[in-house]
Amino acid sequence: MYMLSKRHIFIGTIFLIAFILGILCWMGLAKNTFTYKSHGEPIRNGDPASNKMAITCNVDWGNEVIPELLKILDEKNIKITFFVTGRWASNNPELLKEIYHRGHEIGNHGYGHKMHSKISREANIWEIKKTEEIIENIIGVKCKYFAPPAGDFNQTTLEVAGSLGYKTILWNIDTIDWREDSTADVIIKRVMNKSHRGAILLMHPKPETIKALPYIIEKISEKNIKIGTVSNLLH
Repeated sequence: MYMLSKRHIFIGTIFLIAFILGILCWMGLAKNTFTYKSHGEPIRNGDPASNKMAITCNVDWGNEVIPELLKILDEKNIKITFFVTGRWASNNPELLKEIYHRGHEIGNHGYGHKMHSKISREANIWEIKKTEEIIENIIGVKCKYFAPPAGDFNQTTLEVAGSLGYKTILWNIDTIDWREDSTADVIIKRVMNKSHRGAILLMHPKPETIKALPYIIEKISEKNIKIGTVSNLLH
């Protein structure tokens, strides 16, 4: 009877430890809901209760304003995530190096700004891998995040990006700065009318965006919200 009781105690202890570990794992997964999403959906924002947000800048053109953009970010001591196309990176290796060496995060924006839901699985793979190779050859870094051009994707896109080691990133605040009617004032209103906690803000290297950016950064910072990269937001 004594040996049987010890055995029962031992088994009970094992089950208790397993139960506690299961609870802790569940809590960890719940805590990181916004950090670790499956390949079944893109990431549009971080934790809406946090005091952090990210700015992303999609680059396939806009060289003429990027130096001024970098100057503003330096003055405000802010690092953001630049999603660059492979063709842009290939044509502007020194500018890509400048962005990276100033401490900004680099992401993959596909090679030729294709609509990824309209192309084959093989083409999805090529667009992402080709850009990955170009960026890695220039700055020696493999990107962690993929932003599909125009936010266009389908399940194949998500599966391909995930299989290649990328999290797919979208946004929940859009400057829509590519439109002709997007003056600095209009961009400011679009951004400031949104909730900024845990947000991912999308912009492009456009002249009116550059005019609006210092005010946007100042007003968001006054709310005690830390502006940074996608990695800063998600981790």
